[in-house]
Amino acid sequence: MSGPSKPSSRGQAWFCTTGLPSDVVFEVGDMTFHLHRFPLMSKCGKIHRLVAEQDLSRNLSRARERQSRTDKKNEPIESEEEEVEIVEELDEQEEEAEEGDETENDQKHVYHISLVNFPGGPSTFETAAKFCYGVKIELTSWNIVPLRCAAEYLEMSEDLAEDNLISCTERYLNKSVLRHLSEASKALKSCEDLLLLAENLGLVQRCVDCIATRVSNSDPLLLFGWPMHESSGNINSTPSRPVMWNGIDTGTRRRSRRRSFPSADSWLDDVSFLGLSMYKRVIEAMIARGATPEVIEGSLVAYANRCIPGLSRLSRQHASAPVVSEKEQRELLETVIGNLPPEKSSGMASTKFLFGLLRTASILRVPEASRTILERKIGSQLEQATLYDLLIPNYSHVMEMLYDVECIERIFKYFLIQTERSAEPVYEEEQNETTPAHIRTLTRVGKLLDSYLAEVASDANLKSDKFCELALVLPDHARVYDDGLYRAVDVYLKAHDNLRGEEKERVCGVVDCRKLTMEACTHAAQNERLPLRAVLQVLFFEQLQLRHAIAGTLVLPERRPRPHRPLQSTYGREGDHTWQSAVTENQVLRLDMDSMRNRMHQLERECSTMKKAIRQIDDQEGSHAKDTDKESNKGSDTSSSRRRKGMLGCRFSTQVCDSHERNVVESRAATRVELSP
Repeated sequence: MSGPSKPSSRGQAWFCTTGLPSDVVFEVGDMTFHLHRFPLMSKCGKIHRLVAEQDLSRNLSRARERQSRTDKKNEPIESEEEEVEIVEELDEQEEEAEEGDETENDQKHVYHISLVNFPGGPSTFETAAKFCYGVKIELTSWNIVPLRCAAEYLEMSEDLAEDNLISCTERYLNKSVLRHLSEASKALKSCEDLLLLAENLGLVQRCVDCIATRVSNSDPLLLFGWPMHESSGNINSTPSRPVMWNGIDTGTRRRSRRRSFPSADSWLDDVSFLGLSMYKRVIEAMIARGATPEVIEGSLVAYANRCIPGLSRLSRQHASAPVVSEKEQRELLETVIGNLPPEKSSGMASTKFLFGLLRTASILRVPEASRTILERKIGSQLEQATLYDLLIPNYSHVMEMLYDVECIERIFKYFLIQTERSAEPVYEEEQNETTPAHIRTLTRVGKLLDSYLAEVASDANLKSDKFCELALVLPDHARVYDDGLYRAVDVYLKAHDNLRGEEKERVCGVVDCRKLTMEACTHAAQNERLPLRAVLQVLFFEQLQLRHAIAGTLVLPERRPRPHRPLQSTYGREGDHTWQSAVTENQVLRLDMDSMRNRMHQLERECSTMKKAIRQIDDQEGSHAKDTDKESNKGSDTSSSRRRKGMLGCRFSTQVCDSHERNVVESRAATRVELSP
């Protein structure tokens, strides 16, 4: 051939036009390639051997035919007529054989070779054939592994030709692919379709080692901003220069090929497209080489968002995603959860993401061991959660509750255990007060728990024991005020109006009346759903708060320093204004004290009236307790509560209870007070 051939494709057939007729036909998959044997035999040991085997088979067939004719000529003849017929037949066969040899000399024999299970399929064979014809080919991270496997399959070693395809692909692997995380990830993805041959050649392990080594030895801050390095090149030119093939800039071909695969800005996106078995090997290698928890966690988050459907609104399911069945999703979820670092996340695995994993684990019936790992992980960063995160639907057929309260209770317990372990005497300035950091975290989680209790309290299947157990899962100092907890109790009593008296008192006992604001106390004092003893306790502590407030107001003027009186020469309008302001302030304080004193006297009178009413109500209820059923008890409770309101003479205006509002004096008591019998 004087120059490179010009291949062309016609349907499912591929032709190489060089001015000479094709003498070998290759069948690769559903494609047929019409080529010439000499360019291929010079570089492919396998094709050379297959052509030689066909020549040997054809020669043996000819030898057998000639031998059969000779044997027939030497057979004994019985008559002269038979001899004449045999001679004429042999002459005709010899003439046909001579004519066939002349035709074969004029037209070359066409070889038919079928390459079954060719690595990479027809496209890879086409690239290898172009290489044999001397056409410049384009090497990328996506086709380098199939070409390396095809070169091994075709036996294109240095023994047949210098700088053959095996050596060219090995050089490109070492210099361009295995030096970059993103490129090694793409090459590893291409190994999945050639797993057996790529594994035997060591290509899989080399890519895995490259990724793990680069990740372990790099700065984590740079890894997550790693730019995509698209390496593509030519065997006979540097990768940075444009490669021309038949007058076409291969940069255009390279850009079109990029669009067939997902573009990425970091190696995490490339690794997330790996199959589960391949991804496991990468994670195990990263952990073995000491990769930082941030890098491992970031990779797991990207992989889970890519492969688990519905885990995140921003997740995209790739068309060739390996996880399709429920079993594979469960296996993937166990892999992600099992490799998450146990310590608190540094921002890669957000609490919202972890709760998404937990919901999916509940749906897929992931084993309890994996769920425990995930719940402990969530507990370490529970202060970052929201109410929506906690509302996990109940997928168990054992419990009839709407939400999985058992799971949330375990998470709060894990949080409390880890908070107590990590509590350090480190203080930070906040609003001119020194408050330990773990106390502030505990307070935020306490508000979150109160919001969750108020949300699930309306569930008719939530038992009172479980409600109380969840309300008391955190210590007393987790709440500055119990307004949020009181609101949850009020919602629970409203949704469960058929509770017995003992159950109501047990539910109300979770609230510390000394930690209620004035608004909450006013609301509770006329709340008909509360038992009588709870109302009495609220009024008692409200009166106690007023006494402390009055005492503090009376002491306040004595502690206030006297204003400095200016000299007579400067005493004028300014001095008169200061004196008038002081008089006005004292008058306001006197009015406030009078109002508080009147309020205290009013509460004392009402408390005395309530004591008398309690004795009357107890006597009346005690006489009818043994003769009434559950429904009559319900009616009696309602009527007695109305009668109680009238007898106690409560005239407070109902106000909305605002959780944790700081507008009254905080109680100094630190222990929870149970309802007195």
